[in-house]
Amino acid sequence: MKNYKQYIFAGLTLLSLSLTSCDDFLDTAPNDALTPSKTWKTESDVNKFLTGCYDFFQPAISLVYWDAGSDFGYNNFPWEGFTCIGNGTMTPSNPGARPDPAWRGGYMDLYDFQTIRRCNTLLANVDKATFSSEAVKKDMVAQCRFIRAYRYFVMTNRYGGVPIIDNYSTAQEAQVPRSSEADVHKYIKDELAAVIADINTVPTQRGRAGKGAALALKMRLALYESDWATAKEAAQAIIDLGQYSLESNYATLFQVAGQDSKEIILASQQESNNYAYDWSFYFPNSVGGWSSVVPTQQCVDNYEMANGMTIDESGSGYDPTHPYHGRDPRLSATIIYPGCDWNGSVYNSLDQFLNGAKNPDYSATGDNATKTAYNWRKYADPFNQYPSMGKANVCPIIFRYAEVLLTWAEAENELNGPSAQVYEKIDQVRQRAGMPAVDRTKYNTKESLRELIHRERGSEFAGEGIRRWDILGWKTADGKMYAHKVLNVTLTSIVGTLSDSPTKDSADPTMRATIDPSKTEKIEERTFQDFNRYLPIPQSARDKNPNLSQNPGYDGAK
Repeated sequence: MKNYKQYIFAGLTLLSLSLTSCDDFLDTAPNDALTPSKTWKTESDVNKFLTGCYDFFQPAISLVYWDAGSDFGYNNFPWEGFTCIGNGTMTPSNPGARPDPAWRGGYMDLYDFQTIRRCNTLLANVDKATFSSEAVKKDMVAQCRFIRAYRYFVMTNRYGGVPIIDNYSTAQEAQVPRSSEADVHKYIKDELAAVIADINTVPTQRGRAGKGAALALKMRLALYESDWATAKEAAQAIIDLGQYSLESNYATLFQVAGQDSKEIILASQQESNNYAYDWSFYFPNSVGGWSSVVPTQQCVDNYEMANGMTIDESGSGYDPTHPYHGRDPRLSATIIYPGCDWNGSVYNSLDQFLNGAKNPDYSATGDNATKTAYNWRKYADPFNQYPSMGKANVCPIIFRYAEVLLTWAEAENELNGPSAQVYEKIDQVRQRAGMPAVDRTKYNTKESLRELIHRERGSEFAGEGIRRWDILGWKTADGKMYAHKVLNVTLTSIVGTLSDSPTKDSADPTMRATIDPSKTEKIEERTFQDFNRYLPIPQSARDKNPNLSQNPGYDGAK
């Protein structure tokens, strides 16, 4: 970590030498400025510039915001740009979060080519430098190509086809039309084939990509394409590396203490003293946070009971008046819920007044109180692990080994139906969290096991930024995107009490709150249409590049 934080600043300094301030079009195109000859001399020069390419290649902040574009999360403040994605009201002039270097100390990474431009610059100049060995050079080049491929992956996920931009001599030459989504996918695959051949198996340091990360990107792209054979092959290749294993304690993964876990394949890096963002947006109002992005009731309801039954199954033991009791342990490791212990006190988001004073976490108390009655616990617990909210060295995970196991299981199930190996992979993930093995009798068909795998991904990865892409890729029985089912809803919050609950003094946190299942509070109406599969191309980007076409469904929108 020490080398990483030192090189970040050196890399950004080197970037400032190599990249001039260019016209606005270069938000979506490479810079046409020449690189100073003194920049590209040594292996160290290239390594510092490569660190600059890692800067914001996957902003930590946007990872935790993306679930607000799904049924599992809600963005409290429309100006932050994810409320419209969650409720389906985005337009070319309100397209979702836009890159802004001043935003919370970081920036959101929607329609932006800055990192791709940096990578193009390195690749165009790397041959000018001398290296200690050809292997070192190949690894650095492969890391750079991985970063560029990853950026194209997130861009095509969001917009479908995007321009494939190489180095052009002028900004005008780079005003190219969008390539098709299929062509962008092919470009990513071709890049990854070269990367996987050359990149180090073991990363040079934490936060850098190695072979596992490149294979994980290949795996995730194949999964989203429903290319089951390739997804399984890539997942198996990661397993065969022998580098990764499940963390024994699920909650540890999302704490500072777990940042070196062998489960983590790649994570966005932050350092509390010199390289951290203001995470006030993430925490509850009672500690000075803003509750900008919070879990929904749909997220809570996805978790099974601890006995492996769903909450709507007869005989499950689910009690809607005490809905947190007897649930999958991952619920309490993921979500701060009414009645739980958090930061040395009992969390109460249900009662307007506590001891005669306004309750700061009650939804109507102020703008910074959660509107859903929940806050995220992942990365927020324990609160005192960070020097402050403004210097929180949160390192959100991009890829981890549990995803490899569940992707292998999903792909194999789609290819060959239930098998002992599919069950075994799912069981590894479930039992690590304290859940029972899959009931082989109940989940004995491809269709029933598919449903369980989808639910398992939801419970395992809630709050980690991949839920939207899952519900866009999954299909319901009628062939529609699963997003239609879960986003065309009225988003509501629970109603209940801790203060007047007969179990308020219970030693069991799951029994302290009493919920009234007959009442809810409306938060917003949500909609999803087929064209919402992709975000609108921002009008600002089309103004800079007149050759950019708009995505269908947004042509007449403002």
